[in-house]
Amino acid sequence: MPAFPHSTTSTATAIAIPPSLSLPVIEAAFPRQLHPYWPRLQEKTRAWLLEKRLMPADKVEEYADGLCYTDLMAGYYLGAPDEVLQAITDYSAWFFVWDDRHDRDVVHRRPAAWRRLRTRLHEALDSPRHHLHHEDPLVAGFADSVLRLYAFLPRTWNERFARHFHEVIEAYDREFRNRTEGVIPPVQEYLALRRLTFAHWIWTDLLEPSAGRELPDAVRKHPAYRRAALLSQEFAAWYNDLCSLPKEIAGDDVHNLGISLITHEGLTLEEAVAEVRRRVDGCITEFVVVEEKALRFADGLDDGTPDGKELSVAVRACLANMRNWFSSVYWFHHESGRYTVDSWDDRSTPPYVNNETAGEK
Repeated sequence: MPAFPHSTTSTATAIAIPPSLSLPVIEAAFPRQLHPYWPRLQEKTRAWLLEKRLMPADKVEEYADGLCYTDLMAGYYLGAPDEVLQAITDYSAWFFVWDDRHDRDVVHRRPAAWRRLRTRLHEALDSPRHHLHHEDPLVAGFADSVLRLYAFLPRTWNERFARHFHEVIEAYDREFRNRTEGVIPPVQEYLALRRLTFAHWIWTDLLEPSAGRELPDAVRKHPAYRRAALLSQEFAAWYNDLCSLPKEIAGDDVHNLGISLITHEGLTLEEAVAEVRRRVDGCITEFVVVEEKALRFADGLDDGTPDGKELSVAVRACLANMRNWFSSVYWFHHESGRYTVDSWDDRSTPPYVNNETAGEK
């Protein structure tokens, strides 16, 4: 079948999805959409990666488009103003590069380099303007993307975003220690940590500038809204674990729901894949139910005042994009070169990363 009805490439392609990863309900009931800014988005994010020196020029040229980072965000934050989507997408591309640096620091046993980066990211998050010209391109690129995100909504949103991302940095530190020490966390501990390393609440926070307004606590903490947001993110994290399991087993990773199930629940590899798949399917089924409740809640926010109507529209936009996340994540995992492990020369070393071992500078 066509991977994307409105293809992001010049020719439609057929994607062969293994049965263990195929989700017919996503293909049938979660139609994929794409922000009309996508072609320009791809071009500008590629240029930003080069300008900020986040990837070597040869790797940007060979791999950036095929990694589909822009496709993922353009399929998620529909309705966002172009400049908001650009800032989110550059930040997302940065996040993937950061994840790769973290992985290489683990693989090459560079604890001092990781500790230094962790400290610098915390500092840049609190004062991005002072880190725009930092010697480490990863820190400078982070400062640039955060400063741009901070420009769209009030200080209260910025503080929430910062609070959530400080937690993400610390979760990456716990993952670093687990991986370097060979600790495979039990299932419940892993699930709690995964919500942070996948940055569940960051991607949810970013729905708000896309919708054009900060949502009040009473809306964000409403059970139906919060549950719908969590399910969309859990689906993404667990489907990612399902798709990346071969890559992470090849790289001796310890952070994957399947690996935790095998180690602590005594499941075989086949049973673990089936269990992760069951959880993924459960997210989809429950989301459809909770989505209806959340939409009724959104309708009730329209109290006849201009502000009530605007808030109701914004909440419905956020809920629509939670739904878009399912299809965008699904197709991303089958189109992005990030998961084509079988085509790599070394299954434990992604070809798009800078794999130099001299990290303790």
